[in-house]
Amino acid sequence: MVGIPVAARAYVAGTAVCAVACALPALTPDAGTPWRPLALLATLYAVSEWPARSPLLGRALGAGSFLPVLLAAALLLPPAAAALVAVPGALISPVENGPALPRRIWRAARLALAAWTAAHAAVLLGGPAAVATAHFPYALLPAGAAALAFCLVGTALDGGILAVAEPVPPRDAWHGLLSRSLAPHAVHGLAGLMMAVLWRSPYGWPAALCVLLPMYLSCWMYAQYHREHAAHQATIRALVQAVDIKDAYTRGHSERVGRASVLIARELGMDDSRLDVIRFAGILHDVGKLGVPTRVLRKDGPLTHEERRVIELHPEYGHEIVRGIGFLGEARAAILHHHERMDGSGYPYGLSGDRIPEAARVVAVADAFDAMTSTRSYRRARPVATAVAELERCAGRQFDPRMVRALVRALDRHGWRTAVTADETAPAPAGTAAGTCPADPSPADADTTAPRPDAPRPDAPRPDAPRPDAPRPGAAARERGGVAAARGPATGPGRGHGRARGGAR
Repeated sequence: MVGIPVAARAYVAGTAVCAVACALPALTPDAGTPWRPLALLATLYAVSEWPARSPLLGRALGAGSFLPVLLAAALLLPPAAAALVAVPGALISPVENGPALPRRIWRAARLALAAWTAAHAAVLLGGPAAVATAHFPYALLPAGAAALAFCLVGTALDGGILAVAEPVPPRDAWHGLLSRSLAPHAVHGLAGLMMAVLWRSPYGWPAALCVLLPMYLSCWMYAQYHREHAAHQATIRALVQAVDIKDAYTRGHSERVGRASVLIARELGMDDSRLDVIRFAGILHDVGKLGVPTRVLRKDGPLTHEERRVIELHPEYGHEIVRGIGFLGEARAAILHHHERMDGSGYPYGLSGDRIPEAARVVAVADAFDAMTSTRSYRRARPVATAVAELERCAGRQFDPRMVRALVRALDRHGWRTAVTADETAPAPAGTAAGTCPADPSPADADTTAPRPDAPRPDAPRPDAPRPDAPRPGAAARERGGVAAARGPATGPGRGHGRARGGAR
């Protein structure tokens, strides 16, 4: 047990001793243990666990995929005999991470104690008799009690091992374990009840095997879903890491925008499946930077007009990068349009109002908020209250007021962790009237592509421009002869890359 904390070793040893004590009565000569059904159930569990953990099937199902066998044993066998059913399968099952022996002992002891407790719960409520006579619906009561007892013991032991073996605070070790386990154990309990009833039927144990095939297939499909979800997460992480490596000055920005986007979306009442898509949109909103030359992102000096036009193409680059990733859904539109503005002066297509996808309006506010409240190499972070005031000031022109209000409610409810190094509001640039958004600098510094401490923002005024709030050219849309080119230079709030009002260096 090298590498295992002393407290964890003691915990595993104590659990194993308790399991032996529970199972030992079944081994006494006068116990009357039904060895034939015990051996059949133990063999069935061991055989069932092998494909669940085999590399051939991708180790898709994992531990507990065939709990119906153990729960059926709790309804068919005395408690001490039920505790023995899981032991052979747990001791011979493969272990992905070492050390193998302590993990096998822990798994066998945990399952033995849970099965022993479940069998006692079933006996107290007359479960064996109800199963033998197929007394429905009463048989559901002992079966449910057995499943609940199994779940309670399993989660209690799991939380304990987390508390002693991992750097997890004791109060957090059991957090969420029971709530996540109740529904699966309820389903397994019903399957175990069906197995037990068929086992006691005239058709015997072969009929009980019929329950395992659909259970196996459903567990396999559920596990495949989780594997696919894990692959999606890995894809997102790889893209974000690539962006962070290319533009190190905004590292962590993508994750924070994803978190703020979820806060907004949750306040708007979006369902859980859509929350995932919104989070993906926030995390990947800057993935188009991969298409911007590194020399432009890291240029140590003023950007030329052509370089700024290249920067403004990054939403389209991002959309091209993720266009073939089907699980992103509406996140792809958010990546393309998160620099559009409510007054129609954004880019790349100059959309306005409700023509801008809802997900893009969410990400725009989250992007702006994090940019203002994050410390950057070229300026200090702004207080949350100052950032919120700036968002509210530009609501209706640059940002959707509904999204801004949702963010304010979310911040009131959950707060926001940020490293603020400045607690004063900088003065507005010259020429910025009260109640208007600055013409060039965005209130949010929202795309945060500033390359160096002394370099201007990518959409900062041209070197020959005398003022920081000078109007900007139509950039990408003008280059394609789009809406923005026909409309002329923008005169409203910034286009998403500029500095916050008074927030430059």
